[in-house]
Amino acid sequence: MTTPAPTTFGTGTAPGLTAHDPALPPPRPGLYLRQRPGGIVAHLTASQDTVHTVRSLALTVLLAHGVDLETAESAQLVLSELLGNAVRAGGEHVPLVVEVHRSRGTDAVVAVHDPLADITPRRTSTPADSDEAECGRGLTLLDILAPGWTVEPSPIGKTIRCRVRAAG
Repeated sequence: MTTPAPTTFGTGTAPGLTAHDPALPPPRPGLYLRQRPGGIVAHLTASQDTVHTVRSLALTVLLAHGVDLETAESAQLVLSELLGNAVRAGGEHVPLVVEVHRSRGTDAVVAVHDPLADITPRRTSTPADSDEAECGRGLTLLDILAPGWTVEPSPIGKTIRCRVRAAG
């Protein structure tokens, strides 16, 4: 049996968290991180620094929760694509909520919540493998690494949720 980790203020325990969860950087302007069972939730204002921190931490957290390296790296790539799309659509400083966690054995789940409800992923008519394609490869990447990804309305706009299946 694992011992629950103390809460932020040391006044109790947080269910589902263990003393083995990786330490998270302290909050700073534009970035607030919290642990959740099997992973993290990040509230951020997009910037080069905050996106880099969340992307790097995603790999560390998934590995710490038993996700294999190949799956964790694929989840990190999916996260990079979703974050890049959100920043391109909403501009630098767009507020985002990112969830990364282990689910169902060693599958990884990546979700990005953004306030851009009216901007949804769309496919281009140019094939992704064409030399003419300047963009549009990201959805093909999601289809390969996280088949069945979804776009859902959320209280702040929309959520794009991806499940990266464990290799093997």
